[in-house]
Amino acid sequence: MAMTWTAVIPVKRLPVAKSRLRGAVAPDRHEELVLAMVQDTLAAVRACPAVRETLVITDDPAVSAAAGALGARTAPDAPDGGLNAAMRYGADELAGPAANRFTLTADLPALRDADLSAALEAGSASGAAPGRWFVPDAAGTGTVLLAAAAGARLDPRFGPGSAAAHARSGARAWPGDWPRLRQDVDTAADLRAVLALGPGPRTAALLRDLGRTGGRGSARRPAA
Repeated sequence: MAMTWTAVIPVKRLPVAKSRLRGAVAPDRHEELVLAMVQDTLAAVRACPAVRETLVITDDPAVSAAAGALGARTAPDAPDGGLNAAMRYGADELAGPAANRFTLTADLPALRDADLSAALEAGSASGAAPGRWFVPDAAGTGTVLLAAAAGARLDPRFGPGSAAAHARSGARAWPGDWPRLRQDVDTAADLRAVLALGPGPRTAALLRDLGRTGGRGSARRPAA
């Protein structure tokens, strides 16, 4: 029987989210861009057959409303201790160690459910279970996904150099050939890379409205 997973996705309050991305679009559209990327990420996760539940940890009311509309469960960031604390809280306390859990960054607007399905299947069969494994970002230095099978603590080490930190902690690197999964968005250059891959429908619509177009066209996932 195929493994099923609980996805844990932390999202900062929109006014303080993605500070390194500021300037990539007009200042008054920055929060709108961040929310569109969150929605496209969530839509791909929710469409993945291996994901049993999606849990969004956030204190932002707009993010909470958008996540709920997409069928995700939401919870406030009770620890209020940063990204890793929110991930531990969602994965190890709310979802609980009896579940297979993974945490995913919310800035993956080019993600498709097929990419996530392939990564979860590959990681599940990698021999890392019942331990931990992760998917590095496109640069190879950061992390976009960290998974913990039932019985293992998540132990997230997100931040600068997180790929090396996760490897040192005993998690297995599982890079795979999933460019849409691995392309997170921290900078304007990352946003251009997403445009080349083809962003999800909400991000694509916003960027078209701003006169930005990509090389491969946008995803055609139906808006939820």
